Amino acid sequence: MSNVRTGLDNLLDPGSRLAGLAPGATVGLIAHPASVDSSLRHTVDRILEDRRLRVVRLFAPEHGVRGEAQDMETVTEIEDPRTGLPVVSLYGAEEGSLRPTAESLAGLDAVVYDLQDVGSRYYTFVYTLSYVMETCALAAVPVVVLDRPNPIGGTAVEGPVLEPRLASFVGRYPIAVRHGMTTGELAAMFNQAFGIGADLRVVPMTGWRRRQYFEDTGLPWVAPSPNMPTVETAVLYPGGCLVEGTNLSEGRGTTQPFQLAGAPWIDGGLWAETMRRERLPGVGFREAWFRPGFQKHAGHSCHGICVHVRDRASFRPFATYLVALREARRLAPESFGWRREVYEFVGDRLAIDLLLGREDLRAMIEANASLFEMEGSWRSDLTAFIDLRRQFLIYPE
Repeated sequence: MSNVRTGLDNLLDPGSRLAGLAPGATVGLIAHPASVDSSLRHTVDRILEDRRLRVVRLFAPEHGVRGEAQDMETVTEIEDPRTGLPVVSLYGAEEGSLRPTAESLAGLDAVVYDLQDVGSRYYTFVYTLSYVMETCALAAVPVVVLDRPNPIGGTAVEGPVLEPRLASFVGRYPIAVRHGMTTGELAAMFNQAFGIGADLRVVPMTGWRRRQYFEDTGLPWVAPSPNMPTVETAVLYPGGCLVEGTNLSEGRGTTQPFQLAGAPWIDGGLWAETMRRERLPGVGFREAWFRPGFQKHAGHSCHGICVHVRDRASFRPFATYLVALREARRLAPESFGWRREVYEFVGDRLAIDLLLGREDLRAMIEANASLFEMEGSWRSDLTAFIDLRRQFLIYPE
């Protein structure tokens, strides 16, 4: 039995005021596979059954409404196979497709957003929300956000704050990598602090406490994207996603994405040994072999490391993987490289710079800087973000 009621549960409570919408209001819904209630019923089915709101259109974020598309794969859905509702893709072949058109909002009394986030700046769903909010602000269409837990808790904040010149679909606003906020809290920050100015209506959760990880909520975990199979994956992701910015495999195409990292050309045993010598808190490393079924090094045996979280409270994912990249480059300087392909619609910046959110950090990795030096480079910005963040927190510890 869940001890947390999500925004979906509270919106559809019999006594709910429906976020200020009139009964019979026509809405568009942004949803994905993890848009479910505690009984695993999907949001679109719940709203259709409830009948107080009329869903006439679905909007598909990255990976699609039903979650079939891999990362950076164009979402081409035009009709939902389950309901027959028309689908508007918000992740097409061009950057302009990330933003809904005014035509796609025609006839809607509101857009309802119900996506499960994972607590990292890189995860694209909150930026889909930001684009929707911007377009809805211009069209005078309210945006209703159904809040959900931050699966990796709402207290820990870690990593550099994005520099605005490095804004992209893996980071549009100056927030920390591990931001410690829920989607509803982020939406309010985007709307007020960063000037969107939409008619935003957040339906909060009840029963959630900031110190809770997802397993503490009693809610069922559903993978919000194909390579986010477990809560443990989400715990690793604020650091593990950095591997995307290199020519190392981040474990996509295996059953342990973001926990495995490696390549055919690196000595995983030596890498694991050097990482153990760093004595990083809350984490262990073992030598690993794996063969990705798709994406980087598909079909080739990779040697590398497997990252094991031993204590979530002390584990610092961003710091851990920052050191891991530094050591991988140091151990295999002739083979290690930064990813240079177009990344999330950006071709004139390195992917690692977009992910790090600061250009100086890549140079520090290349110079074998200490973790203390690297963390010092963003400390004042992080302090300022924590002060800003405090204004938008909804839930108690």
